[in-house]
Amino acid sequence: MPTAPFPIQPELTAIAIGYRNTRLIADNVLPRIPVGKREFKYLVYNLADGFTVPDTRVGRKGKVNEVEFQATELTASADDYGLEDPIPQDDITNAPPNYDPVGRAVEGITDLILLDREIRVAGLVFNAATYVNKVTLSGTSQFSDFANSDPIATIHTALDSCLMRPNVMTIGRPAFSVLCRHPKLCKAIFGNNTDVGIVTANQVAQLFELDEVLIGEAYLNTAKKGQAVALSRVWGKHIALTYRDRNATTRGRMSFGYTCQFGSRLAGAWEDKNIGLRGGHRVRMGESVKELICAPDLGYFIQNAVV
Repeated sequence: MPTAPFPIQPELTAIAIGYRNTRLIADNVLPRIPVGKREFKYLVYNLADGFTVPDTRVGRKGKVNEVEFQATELTASADDYGLEDPIPQDDITNAPPNYDPVGRAVEGITDLILLDREIRVAGLVFNAATYVNKVTLSGTSQFSDFANSDPIATIHTALDSCLMRPNVMTIGRPAFSVLCRHPKLCKAIFGNNTDVGIVTANQVAQLFELDEVLIGEAYLNTAKKGQAVALSRVWGKHIALTYRDRNATTRGRMSFGYTCQFGSRLAGAWEDKNIGLRGGHRVRMGESVKELICAPDLGYFIQNAVV
């Protein structure tokens, strides 16, 4: 368990651990697994080992053939991510009933830490360079061309192209808002030649035999400090189809990717006499994690799914 040279308060840590932004999907795209030390080792497997069958026949006095499962051992290190919020004593003294400025600061910091993580995960999962299997759509093949595109054929081709069939679809909201209205999906799901309607994420998952469809909803302010707010989507107009094993470990079962977490989130507050005239409290919250793509063969990337 990592330690910190500042007072960690259990009640604030409980807020940080329990706080959930339901619009963020990073923890489901690359699930967290604990590691015992900041620097850790993980295995990248040779995918061919699981699909290459040697001669298994054994003669009456013959020697049984041997197999060896190979893997590349790599070293990584969890990175620290944290923020602080200085709270003037006047804000604490004059807080309205049932409002805790310190607890609210922990919630706000946690939200920003998790949004930063969302951006990192989106940068990995929605990056064509991450993948072995991928396609870039353009023109009439993009799903926004209702008359000519065929998302069912495109997605099925992608699912069948991976040696281990993906079980999770990660899709940006702009792409899903088009896909859910596509006439071919409406016909496949609603039947009776109904080509107008809106399908749900659960219906898409059922159609393609997926465990889950994750829709990236998050926004990011891309404007520099002091400028007018300029919001953009964290998850773009793409689709990632990946194989996720929630029981994967750094030295065990394979999964497209995961997040190694060293210790738990921590939060604390201490007196700071240099905040305003009457001093105040400084609040800090953070975590130590490392996002990894450890089996890129177990994913398929559909870039520019819509215009």
